[in-house]
Amino acid sequence: MNRGATHILVFGVNHKSAGVEIREKIHFSPDEIIEALHSVVRETELREVALLSTCNRTELYGVGDVSDHDVLLWLARNRNLEFEKLKQAFYCHKNLLALKHLMLVSSGLDSMVFGEPQIFGQIKSAYSVGREAGTVSSGLNQVFQHVFSTVKRIRTETAIGQNPVSVAYASVRLARQIFSDFESKTALLIGAGETIELVARHLGDQGLGEIIVANRTHSRARDVAQDFASKIILLSEIPEHLYKADILISSTASQLPILGKGAVEDAIKKRRKKPMLLIDLAVPRDIEPQVDEMSDVYLYNVDDLTNVVQDGLESRRSAADAADIIIEQEIKNWTRHQKALNAVDTIRAFRKSIESLRDVEVEKALSSVRRGQDSEEVINTLARNLTNKLMHKPTTRLKLAGEEGREDTIHVTKDLFGLTAE
Repeated sequence: MNRGATHILVFGVNHKSAGVEIREKIHFSPDEIIEALHSVVRETELREVALLSTCNRTELYGVGDVSDHDVLLWLARNRNLEFEKLKQAFYCHKNLLALKHLMLVSSGLDSMVFGEPQIFGQIKSAYSVGREAGTVSSGLNQVFQHVFSTVKRIRTETAIGQNPVSVAYASVRLARQIFSDFESKTALLIGAGETIELVARHLGDQGLGEIIVANRTHSRARDVAQDFASKIILLSEIPEHLYKADILISSTASQLPILGKGAVEDAIKKRRKKPMLLIDLAVPRDIEPQVDEMSDVYLYNVDDLTNVVQDGLESRRSAADAADIIIEQEIKNWTRHQKALNAVDTIRAFRKSIESLRDVEVEKALSSVRRGQDSEEVINTLARNLTNKLMHKPTTRLKLAGEEGREDTIHVTKDLFGLTAE
């Protein structure tokens, strides 16, 4: 591989290639990511790697010479999954296709909710964690910096970031569609991350009657929803408040379900079978799938939200063509930059050769001056010797090229030194 050339790789599973049942099994919690990064570098030929794991995708961004089979084996082993089952959902992109994929993901053009802005922050976080873990260095750093500047161009020059469309917004739109008397309803939000904060903000903007926020700690829930929540409770208090919820939206980082069928059954009895809307935005899922078997309960997960919201998307789709043009431009810019890097070794060797000739002739000239030789004569000799030595090899090889009819070499030389036809 030429010095400076970067072989970019993307491996992963996303909402297009696999359902939530597979995605939740290969999801990495924040606490697991650094160890996973060290593990994949240790057990494969990836030299550098970053890991993104969200509700919609788990992807590895790497630099190195490694087969997708080896990375797939590592992922199946690490997540304790059957190789063949994972293989059906697994994809791999290389070099410019990998770069384009990372640009599409980072700009929200590959998201379940088209154009959503949260993914850019998640990509930047994956990059930062990789830097912290020591698995992202010069190669991937170049890639990510180019991707970040591309996303900023897309957000600045197109309408891709306009209109409040996100999974959080989609959830509120769905609730709005189901409950006509929205202002009189109560929502229970479980979690205290960015998604729940967005949900709380959208619910508040839509004029929902009451919002209860449940989290492991009161302080974090208060920080997230202080402007919107009517009440803040602990996760352990959910069973005694669940029956009040017409709408429940959950998004935590828990590796196990935090709401089971039994608790929902009890709540429905207390509600005298008034319907409940449950939206599980977490991967792995926060709500046991068996809850969907109950009557009077409408359970949606992240995969179910794909076609819920269309309003506000059309302007983003029309902006996608402009975003695609920017991406193609930036891929060409990247290619030109990489090709320029390929010449670095040649330029360095050429400079070293010229400097070596110079140093020899300068030392001869200084010796002559010390012996009292006329300075004007010394300078002329220095210039003549340098010219002859610099010209010797190129002249010999150009004559040979002319004898052999290699016109391309002669044309390249003219272009290289800016020589006129004359």
